[in-house]
Amino acid sequence: MSVHSSDIKRITTHTIQEMKNRGEKISCLTAYDYSMGGIVDAAGVELILVGDSASNVMAGHETTLPLTLDQMIYHAASVVRAVKRALVVVDLPFGSYQGNSEEALRSAIRIMKESGAHAVKLEGGLEVKESILRILSAGVPVMGHLGLTPQSIYKFGTYTVRAREEEEARKLLADAQMLDEVGCFSVVLEKIPSALTREVSESVSIPTIGIGAGPHADGQILVLHDLLGINKEFKPRFLRRYADLNDVMHGAIAQYVADIKGKAFPNEKESY
Repeated sequence: MSVHSSDIKRITTHTIQEMKNRGEKISCLTAYDYSMGGIVDAAGVELILVGDSASNVMAGHETTLPLTLDQMIYHAASVVRAVKRALVVVDLPFGSYQGNSEEALRSAIRIMKESGAHAVKLEGGLEVKESILRILSAGVPVMGHLGLTPQSIYKFGTYTVRAREEEEARKLLADAQMLDEVGCFSVVLEKIPSALTREVSESVSIPTIGIGAGPHADGQILVLHDLLGINKEFKPRFLRRYADLNDVMHGAIAQYVADIKGKAFPNEKESY
């Protein structure tokens, strides 16, 4: 389904909350540039995350850690220029908020002012509460992120499912409730057991957005390049591929090369 210009109504944090309240699922995807941002927005997605996963899919890094604040702002501004409807949320990159709450606020303000985005996202629970409060105090909407938090990958040492054990599950639930209480507008739950997702979603008033967290979250998010089959190497259990663009793009480019070599392109109609 595509969204026509006459139907456009800007999605806000209030819209997202109302969707949870009436039991309507929330669709979310990542985007990192103008062209893809426009396509995702026109397809009807409610929330676009300019994720630090750009470090992986756009820059080829092994982790999300190398991405800088300046790079996040560049990607975010590119997406915002294309988006007419969706709520655009931007990841605070590693090192831009963990140091202290004043640094966190400066980073969030730069993102909002320089990219034109609508909200920021950061990873963690109680350990980043002060930073969240400082950002919220400036009127910047905050999305939380619990479970598998990729910026802490060297701490975890693995991308396996989080919060299987009772102690970690209880902490995650408490962190989600804290994020709700302090005023975050939603929280991403990544790679946790489905039953825990249900428990969290039912215990907080704000929308939960799942990735590898089962069907009980209030919404779902995937990385765009994974969904479209551009990135073929990443094959987690939770990923559903809706296209195989890697093969389509490879075939088109190979045919272009062949047409040039065979002197079939450009032809007379394609010349002046």
